[in-house]
Amino acid sequence: MNRTQTALKIRDQIERFSGIFSPHFSKPQSRFIADMLFGIQASQDTRLSEISRALDEPIETKKTEERLCRHLAVEGMDQRINEQIAKHASRRVHRDTLIVVDPTDIRKRYARRMPYLARIRDGSTGQPADGYWGCVALACEPGKRRAIPLHQRLWSSKAPDFISENEQLLQIISTIAIATNKRGIYVIDRGGDRNKLYNPLLDMNLRFLIRLVGTRHLVYRGRKRLARTLAENCPMSYADSVLKEHHGQQKRYRIEYGMRPVKLPGRKAQLYLVVIKGFGAEPIMLLTNVEVKKTRKGLWDILEAYTARWMVEEIIRFIKQSYRLENMRLLHYQRLRNMTALVLAAAYFSARWMGGSLKLQVLCSHATSISRRLLGVPDFHYYALADGIARLLSRIPRIPHRSTNRPKDSPQLLLPIAT
Repeated sequence: MNRTQTALKIRDQIERFSGIFSPHFSKPQSRFIADMLFGIQASQDTRLSEISRALDEPIETKKTEERLCRHLAVEGMDQRINEQIAKHASRRVHRDTLIVVDPTDIRKRYARRMPYLARIRDGSTGQPADGYWGCVALACEPGKRRAIPLHQRLWSSKAPDFISENEQLLQIISTIAIATNKRGIYVIDRGGDRNKLYNPLLDMNLRFLIRLVGTRHLVYRGRKRLARTLAENCPMSYADSVLKEHHGQQKRYRIEYGMRPVKLPGRKAQLYLVVIKGFGAEPIMLLTNVEVKKTRKGLWDILEAYTARWMVEEIIRFIKQSYRLENMRLLHYQRLRNMTALVLAAAYFSARWMGGSLKLQVLCSHATSISRRLLGVPDFHYYALADGIARLLSRIPRIPHRSTNRPKDSPQLLLPIAT
């Protein structure tokens, strides 16, 4: 298969993929979404000028940009796109699938006129900066390196409709829970250690695994105790030697881990405090309502589930770098939110639609093989796949505008995810 044939087949797959959104939008909006998916993939950019050039329509580029800009302002488009991504991905979310929810940030260092710019904490430098808050949610299986993007949202604490970060996180969790029929285990880092998340999660009967900050009080054997004190005195039942990857480097740790059954004050639900020592000076404290057996495997499953969230950092980096998410230059708040959701759809196309089908792996192998990488394709291959798709699509015309009726699910979409 030559490069042009591969590019045409990938273009056809983008059209098929965009069909999952068609029943929920008008025909012009469906055409817009298909164009944006092609343009984002081909340009690997969020600037409308670059996306318009990638579409290469037989009109002035400025006219294409104006059309895209007009459709990008549609109210509620971001939520509908996120809902359909979660719905399509739900077939891969099982009872014990991990659903990692991780707040992030979008830094706009030089922006001055963008709407509702707020002060954020830059995750890369740890320093305050101007920009927007956001959140990425993804699904993965314990012990696997492949993940499926489920949801991506942008918000500003200065926007008129902003209520709180808790409200934003609960909306994300609710959207995914509805799509997956409450399957999965929600994994959240220390930012999730708050009653305004615990109570709704318990009330919705959702399973969760949340890292504690240590200052929370828990009920142990009928007495209220500080979580940090319980962790310090927790018997370490097992020990292991593990490797942790960080920025491509591996480091070996000698860890110990144990658990204690606990409850939240004022709640009857049985919870478990899992304590892991050895990754740093302070122990890692995990609170979960997933039943934990006091065996090596039972405790290791919880440890492995939490460490899966470390892969989120790579997913966020992939989305930001491969599609230049922080390069958005839009002067309308809804356009920013819609573009963020469209970037999620582009990432989902690469990671799940293309990367998750056995029949499409031939196309994936062709795409990754032409990405210019001196050290070959890394284990986390989404970077190479996105680069290869962009290089291929830059060689062919824009997506032909065919019927926007939703295609029937083909057998290729029901095959297992490659691992």
